[in-house]
Amino acid sequence: MKVGELIAGRYELEELVGEGGMSSVYRAHDAVLERRVAIKVLHEHFSRDSAYVERFRREARAIARLAHPHIVTVIDRGEWNGRQFIVFEHVEGENLKELVVRTGPLPVGRALELACQVAGALAFAHELGIVHRDVKPHNVLVDAGGNAKVTDFGIARSLDADDALTETGTVLGTGHYISPEQASGERADEASDQYSLGVVLYELLAGEVPYPGENLMNVAMRHVNEPVPSVRAVRPDVPERVDSLVARALAKRPADRFPSTEALAAELEACLGEAGGPEAEGGRVGEETSVIPAPAPLSAPMSAAPTPARARPRRGGPPRRRLVVVALLVLAAVAGGLLAAALLLDDGVPGLPEGAGGGGGDGGETAVTLRAVTDFDPEGGDGEHPEDVPAATDGDEATYWTTETYSDFSKSGVGVVLAAASPVSLTRLVITSDTPGFTAEIRAGDRRQGPFEPVSEGQQVSRRASFDLETDGERRFYLVWITDPNSRAHVNEARGFASG
Repeated sequence: MKVGELIAGRYELEELVGEGGMSSVYRAHDAVLERRVAIKVLHEHFSRDSAYVERFRREARAIARLAHPHIVTVIDRGEWNGRQFIVFEHVEGENLKELVVRTGPLPVGRALELACQVAGALAFAHELGIVHRDVKPHNVLVDAGGNAKVTDFGIARSLDADDALTETGTVLGTGHYISPEQASGERADEASDQYSLGVVLYELLAGEVPYPGENLMNVAMRHVNEPVPSVRAVRPDVPERVDSLVARALAKRPADRFPSTEALAAELEACLGEAGGPEAEGGRVGEETSVIPAPAPLSAPMSAAPTPARARPRRGGPPRRRLVVVALLVLAAVAGGLLAAALLLDDGVPGLPEGAGGGGGDGGETAVTLRAVTDFDPEGGDGEHPEDVPAATDGDEATYWTTETYSDFSKSGVGVVLAAASPVSLTRLVITSDTPGFTAEIRAGDRRQGPFEPVSEGQQVSRRASFDLETDGERRFYLVWITDPNSRAHVNEARGFASG
């Protein structure tokens, strides 16, 4: 393929912006939707290898499910003249490596904010069973608004010795960001991504990687054998809690790291709250310094998708920070008997019994962090706006997940699946919607794709609706099951509560 060529009768190649051992990346123009995209093309000799082609297709299908505001979106996949290609959204901006080289160490709040966004993206991918395996600043784009977007989830990574260690042909990661278990030839998992993110955060704070070196094998062995360096040793203004977070993420044994990437993200959010956020340090880097658009390297496809008319998830900070703050208020209320603080959990929900928000009475309630993970449409169609799923639990009532628009609803239902960090017996789930009038019930199950069983009565949803739940035990997944969307139903926010 070459610049100027029209791929699949739709994508006109404008510029080669990156090339590696297995694929090339082009900036292109989508003639159908009139927008700029990025296209990753598998090299011709690999396109003749059925094993590589199948891997390319399989991984494209997997990451196409990653509809998250901090993950670069896959738009299309296909074959043209015997060559496999994947189309990504095009992100105008630079990657984290370029940002650190340009600015040096970032303000603590800004570094934590970016790490929060990346951790949220990785946690979402891990929930779907997808491990990145090559988390590094080169694979995190920073868009013109200063927000992080993770890219390159394992698709056609280079097998060049300069790029990665290999074991029987398996790419294990990039030298400066490789986990000890990957360097030892073991399989990468969720904990490996945590380690690599820990290295990235160290670099954002210190301006350098924790184990520098020119020789790939030497660097990898330092990750395996040398003690974890302290960020505070090179940057004393880093809070002790942040230093401890980095040290735990960089633990040599995976079992000594965080129990989940969700837990790592929560600790990052807590550290960011204590640091006062990026605004406390003079504003976000993305606002202080203009982000110069730069061509994406091979490892970082870029994109610019048009913004639909409806409200979109905000991209300025961690989506669960508001829930973390509310949870802290609940703990303070229980400890000090401050009923007024506990009632903040209700957030003014009309029709709730007095004290239902927690803190009062015998035990009260505790807020449970839920994350919307997938749409649910078992009876056909192309899904129910999977790209909007994260908005149902992003802490922003101006954004929402939506069903399709129905003039005649003939399905038994459609919905959105919410996941707790671990199995829990919810007693109540509160839905906020700016499209009152639809009918829904809550169901629960042990797997993301079901089966789900009813745990609430069905009811018509008003602006705010509270569902009382009765489960037969702890469940990980809760389904907002809409049995009559009343044309079109929005879930602006879903919040869960358990008995305290």
